[in-house]
Amino acid sequence: MTLLIFVGSLLGAMALGVPVAFALLICGAALMAHLGLFETQILAQKVVDGADSYPLMAVPFFLLAGELMTVGGLTQRIVAAANALFGHVRGGLGFVVIGTGVLLASLSGSAIADTAALAVMLLPMMRQAGYSVSRSCGLIAATGIIAPVIPPSIGFVLFGVTTNTSITRLFFGGIIPGLMMGLSLVIVWWWLSRTSRAPLPPRKSPREMLVALGDAGWAFGMPLIIVGGLKLGWFTPTEAAIVAAMYSLLVSLLVYRELSPGALYAALLSAARTSAVIMFIVAASLVSAWMITVADIPDQAVKLLMPFFDDRILLMTLIMLLVFFVGMVLDFTPSILILAPVLMPVVHAAGIDPVYFGIMYVINAAIGMLTPPVGVVLNVVCGVAKVRMEHAISGVIPFLVAEAATMALLIVFPELITAPVKWLF
Repeated sequence: MTLLIFVGSLLGAMALGVPVAFALLICGAALMAHLGLFETQILAQKVVDGADSYPLMAVPFFLLAGELMTVGGLTQRIVAAANALFGHVRGGLGFVVIGTGVLLASLSGSAIADTAALAVMLLPMMRQAGYSVSRSCGLIAATGIIAPVIPPSIGFVLFGVTTNTSITRLFFGGIIPGLMMGLSLVIVWWWLSRTSRAPLPPRKSPREMLVALGDAGWAFGMPLIIVGGLKLGWFTPTEAAIVAAMYSLLVSLLVYRELSPGALYAALLSAARTSAVIMFIVAASLVSAWMITVADIPDQAVKLLMPFFDDRILLMTLIMLLVFFVGMVLDFTPSILILAPVLMPVVHAAGIDPVYFGIMYVINAAIGMLTPPVGVVLNVVCGVAKVRMEHAISGVIPFLVAEAATMALLIVFPELITAPVKWLF
């Protein structure tokens, strides 16, 4: 009965069009009333406690870093460098999308921000060069979801805070899977582009390539500073977010000199708005998370999945299928905040590495941003390209399959994630 009230109140509120944050509050209040614990002061206190978290300060600063990169010229120079290196090969603009997307993922950690930047800058170029619009939209969307996997990742910050898992270990564990996702897209795009008739631009001279790489050198330096600083213990993930924002600001102002006062204000405002939405959802989710624990829902989940504990691959497959279907109807952030606390006791009881599980969860939740009916990343691409959703869906299917195959490979060979983390720590 408790599980039914939890699911029914949450999905019922969302079906009525209630925003996710308020739906989480309704769900928590319904559970409190069912268990005879309803008290408005407790409800308000849990909301305050949900936002009162030092690691969560990383979210607004990583978002601000992403905004400053776009308006300050860092993103444009990364695109120019990738285009100089790969633009002349068959299907070259697709490889530019993937290369740029992987680099942007190591700078911002936001799938929506990276997808919007890629779509605005590269989609018109691909359309003008004669590439299939639906396939181009699919590639850009599939590349954009690498952002939550390669550090710095807002998804890892949320998962770490919600489940009390090391954010630094999640960061380092996401590097190999993120690169594998990018490689899978390269393979599929190469296969699809073999028969492309799009005209090939001339190859850049070695000097032009070096100039483009040198111009983007300051942008390339930020992921090295973040990852190196975390590895050497110079700063925590939260402090890394502040370093990223300050680095983007200083490079935009003093090196590239493309950040006007108006653009700076717009970047601050956009980051603040997005941060407010995320933080309100996080604050509201603590009410539900607290009631989930009080109502013993995690123990019910452990008992339900206990027959599969002897087969780790089967158990992980079932959990990942559950996360995938939840990701089809829930956005990235609510999926982590609602479901991860329920599943973590199952993970601990089954002896699965929580860092490994957290990375797999974030990958799966990111893939959910490509699937209808929510498909927030697809919606971003469709809005920029001004195409219908069904066209983007048909174009994203090959890339969605490639990233799902990558996740299946990681289920079978978890050492691809756990071994680098053990080596680094």
